[in-house]
Amino acid sequence: MSLISERDKKHLRNRQRKSLYFSYLCAGVTWASVLLLGVLLYQVSVDGLGWIDWQFISSFPSRFPERAGIKSALVGTLWLIGLIAIISIPIGVSSALYLEEFAKPGKLSKFIEVNISNLAGVPSIVYGILGLAIFVRFFALERSLLSGALTMSLLILPVIIIASREAIRTVPMSIRYAAYSLGATRWQTAWAHVLPVSFPGIMTGVILALSRAIGETAPLIMIGALTFVAFLPEGPMDSFTAMPIQIYNWISRPQQEFHELAAAGIIVLLLVLLLMNATVIYIRNRTERRLK
Repeated sequence: MSLISERDKKHLRNRQRKSLYFSYLCAGVTWASVLLLGVLLYQVSVDGLGWIDWQFISSFPSRFPERAGIKSALVGTLWLIGLIAIISIPIGVSSALYLEEFAKPGKLSKFIEVNISNLAGVPSIVYGILGLAIFVRFFALERSLLSGALTMSLLILPVIIIASREAIRTVPMSIRYAAYSLGATRWQTAWAHVLPVSFPGIMTGVILALSRAIGETAPLIMIGALTFVAFLPEGPMDSFTAMPIQIYNWISRPQQEFHELAAAGIIVLLLVLLLMNATVIYIRNRTERRLK
């Protein structure tokens, strides 16, 4: 005698059929997105590859397309990403470590956690307005690299904190108990054991955060990053531009040549992003091998 009735079998077949249809739907959406991305990359490559040469990399922007380059925007982006990493990574990782290892459960901790989660979904233009009000005007940092880096650091800090907390949570409690049993303090345990084990996961969050920062335009527009710069920044208090701003400037012009220059700028931006991510991934993988 069967323990499963015909009604239950029919219900089970319906659920399996719905699950199969849903998997097909997800696969279709995924491949459609990949196809759309491929089309966009192909179009950008067709328009921009012909403009990429040493003259384009080593020249400043110009009103004449054949003389225009991305040198000031490229250097400004490198300055910006370097300052963002210096500011946001220590603060984000330290905040995550405090919330996971040292903060006592309570209303204050819960309030902080909820606000961090909410801040991760705030539109970037809001951070631009905040940076304009606080860093540019209140602290009188003007429209400098430091103002841009601080504003972008605010933008990506929630992402770093959330990803770092998740990485710290994956560390087995047995590692902590072993350190405590040998007389280590909570700080020694967190610094010498928890952080090294969670480092690969933390670096994954850093990759995602910096990848978002390198392509953002709205906050930089709000704080007044220049669209035409014919000089290189020499310090954190200098005026600057960045590749997203320069691309936005070119694409807003009516001439077809500037649209092709914008495509070339997108390719250079993607290459910088890939190089940056490859460097961070190399550091993460090397740390994983050392831990093993």
